[in-house]
Amino acid sequence: MLEIIATVVLFAAFAADCFLLSLHFIHMLQLNSYRNERYLRWMKENRSAIINQMGWLLLATLAVSCFLIQPTDWKVRLACSILFLLHGYLNIPKKAKKPLVFTARVKRLYATYFLLTALVAAAVFLSGMLRISLGALFLWAALTCFAVLAANTINGPIEKKIAGWYVEDARKILKSMENLTVIGITGSYGKTSTKNFLASILSTKYNVLMTPESYNTTMGVVRTIREQLRPTHNIFIAEMGAKNPGDIAEICELVKPKYGIITAIGEQHLETFKTIENIINTKFELADSIPQDGIIFLNGDNEYIRNRQTGKKAVTYSVNPGSGCDYTASDISVSREGSRFIVTAPNGESCVFVTKLLGAHNIQNITGCIAVAHTLGISLSEQVLAVKRLKAVEHRLQLLPNGYIDDSYNSNPAGFRAALDVLSGFDGQRVLVTPGMVELGEKQYELNRELGSYAASRCDYAVLVGENQAPPLKEGLLKAGFPEDRLFVAKDLNNAIAIVNSLPDEGPRTVLLENDLPDNF
Repeated sequence: MLEIIATVVLFAAFAADCFLLSLHFIHMLQLNSYRNERYLRWMKENRSAIINQMGWLLLATLAVSCFLIQPTDWKVRLACSILFLLHGYLNIPKKAKKPLVFTARVKRLYATYFLLTALVAAAVFLSGMLRISLGALFLWAALTCFAVLAANTINGPIEKKIAGWYVEDARKILKSMENLTVIGITGSYGKTSTKNFLASILSTKYNVLMTPESYNTTMGVVRTIREQLRPTHNIFIAEMGAKNPGDIAEICELVKPKYGIITAIGEQHLETFKTIENIINTKFELADSIPQDGIIFLNGDNEYIRNRQTGKKAVTYSVNPGSGCDYTASDISVSREGSRFIVTAPNGESCVFVTKLLGAHNIQNITGCIAVAHTLGISLSEQVLAVKRLKAVEHRLQLLPNGYIDDSYNSNPAGFRAALDVLSGFDGQRVLVTPGMVELGEKQYELNRELGSYAASRCDYAVLVGENQAPPLKEGLLKAGFPEDRLFVAKDLNNAIAIVNSLPDEGPRTVLLENDLPDNF
């Protein structure tokens, strides 16, 4: 009787350990878009942490396997149960910045994963050699990262068919709305802010739907269409993200935008794109998809955009009056309260705009939105109130009441510089808190070092987050003459905030939180 109870407890503990371990690895798979190659890259980059997490269980596998060759009883099975439960407890996932979302896909993934786990457990139990093959249970738990990969591979064909059905359903919905105007927005950065600004301005005259938050993949757009698009909508704004060539074209093939905006192009996601030329070509897949009676709106201040010919009708915008662009912002003044500027249209019409938003790049994005809205029949004067009411997108140069500037959503070279320029405009003590930039491939060290040098003259204190991320930023800061006694390296964000709070009182303090590494870094 005791042996039966011990065996039940053993397999229950095994299942609990597998579940707790799988939470972390399935979360990482989700953050890597369920792409096996990205997940494998993440495993390679984090192999030390994975080995530390699983290593002692692998040793336990060897020890238990050797020990259980000898005759044993229920006490050993309970001891193994405790080992499983202890390992699971020690590996309960920490609170994530972007938690695991239990979507239908994740539930299907878990079904396959637990089917595989159950098959392993059944094989051990039915083998009749529990004492010897118990080590297989430990080995399976220790290799959870690969078990999750196997489950995702098995589910691949099924997920492809399900995704195809969802895409076709979204396509039917769009075809049924002949009078719907679709606007696509892409760029290396500025997409989400521009999308939110444009939706707010256009809503003064039209019924607008936009993809929420950062839903900028094909399936994110599909989900928005299927769940939120209604016959009463006049305009659909689709944010279009990309990590690989062809990603933008795939979304465009579905939604068929008549208008498009390319906000900016820069060195971002070089890890997957490899070259800036691939990034440019991918972003301009939006321009290639615009019909001949449509318009592509281009940021004329961005050199990569300015120098590219589209063969389509293009409207340009700029924050430099002498640029020769169609819509220009001039007489820009920025303070803690926000920004003031004048926008001039191609027909000579001009208007003064005021916004609570910070940063020249926000004015640039707003100018692009004003150009689109003006083209769609909303006069400049009709847009003044809408621009005044614009709110900062969460975690994107968001000025908080406590003096922090939250620009933690992500980071790129141009955006980092723009945020530092905003910080430099504040009086009093200026503090930079950042882990630097990621996903920049072979140029990551060099670009972070350059940003360190740029930051040296724009902040009074620098707190670098993460010992692995800090070296290039630190090198750049010191090379540019930044005082070493005002430079700190924190192990994590909580430690960084503690350092900020310990700084001497030198008048009003402004803290720029630039980038916050996602959970898979």
